[in-house]
This record gives sequence, C-alpha cells and structure tokens, in this order.
Amino acid sequence: MGKMFSLTSLNKPPSIFRSWRFWLAAIGTILLFITPRVVPNDYIFRVIIAVIINIPLALSQNLITGFSGQLTLGQAAFYGIGAYTSALLVLRLGVPWPIALLIAGLVACVFGILLSFPTLRVGSDYLTLMTIGFSQIFYIVALNWTDMTRGPMGIPGVPAPQIGPFVFNSLPSLYFLYLAITALSYLFMHRLTHSHVGRAFIAIRENEIAAAAMGINVANYKVMAFAFGSFWAGIAGSMLAHFLNFVGPQSFNLDQSILHMQMAILGGLGSLPGSILGAGLLVSLPQLFKPIYEYQLLLNGLMMVILLTWRPQGIMGKSAVAQKVVHRSIIKNLIPKKRNASDENTTAPKTSSPVEEGQN
Repeated sequence: MGKMFSLTSLNKPPSIFRSWRFWLAAIGTILLFITPRVVPNDYIFRVIIAVIINIPLALSQNLITGFSGQLTLGQAAFYGIGAYTSALLVLRLGVPWPIALLIAGLVACVFGILLSFPTLRVGSDYLTLMTIGFSQIFYIVALNWTDMTRGPMGIPGVPAPQIGPFVFNSLPSLYFLYLAITALSYLFMHRLTHSHVGRAFIAIRENEIAAAAMGINVANYKVMAFAFGSFWAGIAGSMLAHFLNFVGPQSFNLDQSILHMQMAILGGLGSLPGSILGAGLLVSLPQLFKPIYEYQLLLNGLMMVILLTWRPQGIMGKSAVAQKVVHRSIIKNLIPKKRNASDENTTAPKTSSPVEEGQN
C-alpha cells in the first residue's frame, strides 16, 4: 500500500501548478511579452507606458498610506524632484542615465526623510495638511526658479534612457526597460511588506500605542515608510522625464497628488495588486476615451464619493484597512461627533465670584 501511495503521489502535479495565482502570473507574463506585437498604434503604446510609469507611484502611495496608515498628499512633489534631478543631471552634468535614475530616487528619498521628521509631531489630519503644503511649495519653486527649472517653459530636450551603447529611443525598447523597473519596484514592495518591517508598518497602522508597547520604534518606522515611498516616487519621476523628453511644473501639481491617492484607494489600501489595477484604470481610461478626459477631475471626485460611501476598501482592499485609514482620516473629520445624553446633561461646576462669596 505504501508503494502504491508513493506512485500515486508522484503522478500528481506540484501544488504550485494547481494554484490560480501561478496560472494568473503565467498568463500575465505572456500577455506582457506579446503586448508590443498586438498594440494597434503608437498612441495606445504610449498610454501603456504611462500606466507602467504610474505603477511605482501608486505602490509608494499605498506603502505610506495603506500599510503604515499615514494619509499623505505630497507624492507629486517627490515625483517632480526625481524628474527634475534626473533631467538636470543628464543635460547639464552629462551623468549617465542609470546613475541619474538612482540619484533621482535618493534625492527624493532625502526630501521624504526631511519631511517625515516634522510630521512625527502632529496627528493624521495635520500630517495631510503638511504634505499638501510641501507639494505646493515644490510646485511654486519649480514654477518660479527660472534659472534652474526654466519656470513654466519647462526643460525640453531630455534624452532617452541610455545604458552604455544601447539607447532606448523606441517605444518597444522603452516599454521593456520601464517594465523591468516597475517589476523591480513591485518585488521590492512585496518583499518589504512581507518582512518584519512590513509587519511593523501594519502594527503601527492598526494601533500606534499597542505597537510601541510591543517594542516597535514607531518614529523610525514612519520615517522608513516615507523614505521608501519617496524613493520610488523619485524613480518614477526620472522615468517620466526621459519618456516625455520634457519636464514641466504642470505635471507635479496638487491634482497629481490627489490622483495618486485615488489610485491607491480605488485599487485597495493595503493591496499591492490593487495599486496596479488603480493605476491602470485611472491613467488609461481618460486617455482612451476623450469625453472622460475632459471631465477627469469631476469623474474622479464622483468616484471617490461613491467609493468612500459604499466600498471604502476599494476593489481589492480589505475593509479593516479602510476603517483604520480612510474612515479615521477622512470620514471621521467630515461627520461631526455626536454628543451623548450624559454629556448634554452634565454641566461644569458653577464657580462663585468674589462678590457672591462676600454676600454669603
């Protein structure tokens, strides 16, 4: 019987081949490789590349907000810092693109760390306001520092990415290069969120006091979340600059920060595949359907109202995460607190004035 059992077990396929995740990943990989052959025109191809560029942004926003519970609206600033840094290094200093790409991420990371220190002293509401202020400061500086950024005229002539003798100046080559970078960012986020660091992020998101009681250094891990999130936002900014061959301040205003937050919420806070889905939908649909593009801000706002009302966890998120992050940081501030009957009946103790004491 033991021999028959062993022979039967050998005929069974490994468990990995019976998993739907394996087959989904296999089909997705095949589709990604055949995409350049089936895309009907260059416009659709450029939209696909734009989606790939925005995926690291959505992942970084989800890391800061969905995993560590910090509601920020300043990703466009780190996005722009990476774009301007990479463009200026390549154009004015002749730095090779791979080095400029890495430096762009590191410079954005430094600014993210510097921003995280003052945010440690405030609550979630004021943290959001501080990141909005930082995003606006960057936009104003980029718009008015004409000697460095050329102001509203932007920086044209940003060259295509180049690694040694290979120049990625065609759409298929750029597609595979950016796809590799985006896949690396996803693998990094996946490993990070499934490590002890990711578990610390989740513990802080659930309850900061309980996390600190368990020995987690809450301040250090919050700074770490900002550092990793801003790093990949800077990498995405470098990718954008060398894709468009142009950098201008209009691409990094507050509307873009809100769009990045919407990507994370639509896909699902705390869900890395949801970030990919959110970026794909919010970037591709307005570009593929022109009537939607004209009313993009209106439709995005309407979508946010519907999501926060009926499905705050997003498409692929968890309801518990939505309650911790979205309800605590957004809905809680929109709905006034109800006063208990005991609070209404309880009045402050009456204190007598010196004149009344003298009369008594």
